[in-house]
Amino acid sequence: MKFAIAASDRYLGVFEALSAAGWQAVKLFTSEVGGRLHRNAAVMQVANRLGIPTQQLRMRAQDLEALAAAGCEALVVASYPWRVPEWRGHLKYAINFHPSPLPEGRGPYPLVNALLEGRRSWGVSCHRIDHDFDAGAVLAAEHFEVDPHATHEDLDLRCQMAARRLAGTVAGGLEALWTHAEPQGAGGYYPHWGKEERSLDFTQPVAELQRKLRAFGLIETCATINKVEIFVRRAEAWREVHAYQSGALAHKDGQRMVVAARDGFVAILEWSPISPDVSAGNIGR
Repeated sequence: MKFAIAASDRYLGVFEALSAAGWQAVKLFTSEVGGRLHRNAAVMQVANRLGIPTQQLRMRAQDLEALAAAGCEALVVASYPWRVPEWRGHLKYAINFHPSPLPEGRGPYPLVNALLEGRRSWGVSCHRIDHDFDAGAVLAAEHFEVDPHATHEDLDLRCQMAARRLAGTVAGGLEALWTHAEPQGAGGYYPHWGKEERSLDFTQPVAELQRKLRAFGLIETCATINKVEIFVRRAEAWREVHAYQSGALAHKDGQRMVVAARDGFVAILEWSPISPDVSAGNIGR
């Protein structure tokens, strides 16, 4: 089957699984990436090796017309920031691999919210592309248990691996899975988080701060210490009785800082300034 794929490196496994199943790629759609969550060097390299064209501009109706003219039957989406144009009338199939157990976890990036909520199970779904985001009938899904101390990186990598396996399943039986796809019922939608959701509130208990640190992981949280804003890349926290005011800088060791929380401390081990003019020396005791 000839297919086009819209993807970033996080779901390179979907691309590779479809190709391994004998599907023939005809085009790669990707987008400009920031390097924090998404990269595209690996998928671009695969496309170049296969000799297929790539496009980083938003997909348009004329792109779908061109795919149809090239004999493409399926559009596969796996991490793509834009809405896909109306594909019916051009292609036989259009499917999306979404990192949640649909209908729960609709939205642009549900992994962080899943961890913030303490979800004990999660999954990846493959669904038909419909007008509404993440709302099309589900062809297949893979579910797994989530450890209560899982981090963003754990969950992200597990979703990537599950998506690869799921792509192999879909590639081996797309027509039947498409025919018997299950409409989604009522579910939940997670909007994209912003600075407020990423910010550490030191008036909260240590358990909540630990949950937020795990949920954002290398995406990084934000914190304000002595009126200086920073990105927090890596931190540890523990409960301990103390007399400090929440948010006070209790200790420094070079770049490392210990900040008081409601019922303990947060050790900020790796961080960077939000303002380029800030250094460790600006955050005095």
